[in-house]
Amino acid sequence: MRAIVQDEYGPPHVLSLGEVPIPTPGADDVLIRVHAAGVDYGVWHVMTGLPLIARLGFGLRRPRNRVPGMDVAGVVESVGANVTAFRPGDEVYGEATGAYAQFALARPGKLARKPANLSFTEAAAVPVSGVTALRAVGQVTAGEKVLVIGAGGGVGSFATQRAVAGGAHVTAVCSTAKADLVRSLGAQAVIDYTREPLTGTYDLIVDIAGIRPLALLRGLLAERGRLVIVGGEGGGRWFGGLGRLLAVRLITPFTRQRLDALLSLTRTADLDALRDLIEAGAVRPAVGRTYSLAEASTAVGDLAAGNAPGKLVITVD
Repeated sequence: MRAIVQDEYGPPHVLSLGEVPIPTPGADDVLIRVHAAGVDYGVWHVMTGLPLIARLGFGLRRPRNRVPGMDVAGVVESVGANVTAFRPGDEVYGEATGAYAQFALARPGKLARKPANLSFTEAAAVPVSGVTALRAVGQVTAGEKVLVIGAGGGVGSFATQRAVAGGAHVTAVCSTAKADLVRSLGAQAVIDYTREPLTGTYDLIVDIAGIRPLALLRGLLAERGRLVIVGGEGGGRWFGGLGRLLAVRLITPFTRQRLDALLSLTRTADLDALRDLIEAGAVRPAVGRTYSLAEASTAVGDLAAGNAPGKLVITVD
């Protein structure tokens, strides 16, 4: 089958189109014929092997899994003997191993039925980013003030919509190029970080950009407000943004503000909840750009450069 393969860590050119065997599902696996796959920062981290501490999980000298990609949407090709939740022909979306290929393996606990009102391309934009946003925003109430930093990306576009759907007043932080997108998603106010500083007081801050000091963010937070740090971007070569995530854990017991460092896992229950929101029209994937499988390296490069609004998607079949 055609697949993107990676045999070393490095910049986007280490991703190349090649031929690999179709994976064989084990007793607890689902084999998916991939129609589309999302592009997220998890792929970038595996591609570069950064931060270096992450190689303990990725592989010390080279990626343990040659085929990258997690977000997936497609059709079940076959299932293992122990799988009862899905059967061949089901249209699914979720998280897989090696999604940048014509076929990929997934565990049933990381899959769900695809939203009926989405194409495969749109559905592939949802899983990792949508689940992360769902958990980051949590339950908001009407009138709460929410600040979403990095609102123009994959996670941010979902977080903005989720907060708006909950009745919150949302201020979105993004670059000039992404301002129109976040307004179309319902943000009542937009701060262009290239032109103006962050101001105001908020009940909830979701920080996806990963570079601002905790002291600055806490200064924008209400006395009993909630700050959620998403992911570990930025920082040094060895530990990346993990230091800031650790600081959040250490500070939390000593403040009335609720601070959280979110590392989200994709689960069927969350994917089902997202499908309900999508089919009800409360949220929608913001697909910024699509690429062919052969253009995967360009897609990951564009993600890292921050050039495209919304979620980037690779169309496979």
